[in-house]
Amino acid sequence: MSEHRWNSRGAIAVAAAGALVASACSPGAGPTGGGELGGVELTVAGKWTGVEQEGFEAVLASFEEETGASVSYESTGEDTGAYLGPKIEAGEPPDVAVLPQPGLVDEYAEQDALVPLEGEAATTLDEQYTDYWRDLGSVGDETYGVLIKAAHKSLIWYRPGAFDEAGVAAPETWDELTDTTSGTLSDAGITPFAMCGASGWTLTDWFENVYLSEAGPESYDQLAGGELSWTDESVVQTLETLAEIWDEGGMMAGGQSGAVQTDFPTCVTQVYGQEDAAMVFEGDFVSAPAAEAGATVGEDAIAFPFPAVGEEPPVVVAGDIAVAMTEDEGVQELLAYLASADAQSVWAEQGGYLSANSEVTADAYEDEFTQELAQTILDAGENVRYDLSDQVPSAFGATEGAGMWAILQDFLRDPSDPEGTAEELEQAAPES
Repeated sequence: MSEHRWNSRGAIAVAAAGALVASACSPGAGPTGGGELGGVELTVAGKWTGVEQEGFEAVLASFEEETGASVSYESTGEDTGAYLGPKIEAGEPPDVAVLPQPGLVDEYAEQDALVPLEGEAATTLDEQYTDYWRDLGSVGDETYGVLIKAAHKSLIWYRPGAFDEAGVAAPETWDELTDTTSGTLSDAGITPFAMCGASGWTLTDWFENVYLSEAGPESYDQLAGGELSWTDESVVQTLETLAEIWDEGGMMAGGQSGAVQTDFPTCVTQVYGQEDAAMVFEGDFVSAPAAEAGATVGEDAIAFPFPAVGEEPPVVVAGDIAVAMTEDEGVQELLAYLASADAQSVWAEQGGYLSANSEVTADAYEDEFTQELAQTILDAGENVRYDLSDQVPSAFGATEGAGMWAILQDFLRDPSDPEGTAEELEQAAPES
């Protein structure tokens, strides 16, 4: 491998608590039907737009071809809860919803808005997923959902040409990132970061990675579980650490005002299309908009692991969970298909995707870089954790214009008062 390829130090995981890629799936392992659902019409609601939506719709088209069913896709936008809430209240939910937070599975299960997995859907989940992933779609002893798209959220993507021009290499520590790498890029007239601040969830990802590495897994779990106050010194320290980048307008394309107005995936095009910056922080799914901007993943779109702030580098994972909201004909069959290795291999071919199904093989991914990303969490050790903001109630952790999203956007605009921001987070957090 060249100096810009993913190396053994950086072969971080995408999944958790088990292998992400394992045995080969046999041909025809997914449901086959030859039209047994002809005439059945189903609706699926999910957050994806753009190239991510196109990838998912390719999977739905494959299901339609195999079964004869007709499936329409509805985009919920960033705020899945705001979209689904009125539909559930009106008694008109989609047949299948794709939830971006396990916290939403808990909330809707408590409202009796979900239908448990049955038949082949339950069998596929049991046989092709590890305990870690199965638990994400369960509430108590009942299983409602299957994680159909995994995300590795501890990556910083960069443009090798910019690094070569400045004479810098991928950093391994936070100090190297902020001082050596970013400082040298800036001295060379290259803006270090594109920021995706208009999409508040990206800012929670920044916080989670720094907090996990700096405060450690135990404090991370306590904070996620409501056992630790958001005014704790560890939270203040993480905000102070973030300010080392967020408080420097020259670190970000467009400065702080521009950063908070730039959404995902526009921030990706600032690195790979417009070349306005050298780096952008976000998950493996950056590969899709990077490719759309003309970059070749693994060659001129490369990622390095989020650098260690404390003793160990963080590994934050996330994913999207498909659940049934009606008992209509074809719903369980669609869930079984979405859970299958066949369906997820179709999606892997589209790019910008990683699977948590143990039977999706490495050769399902088109490029070596993504294959290496998909090889598992074994190197991550005990420091892997699920996205914190997705574990807490969505009103606090995943709502546009409120909670963590809005408070961290305000902090990006003006990072001068970490203690005040910590107090705002504490006031907005749900009572434990």
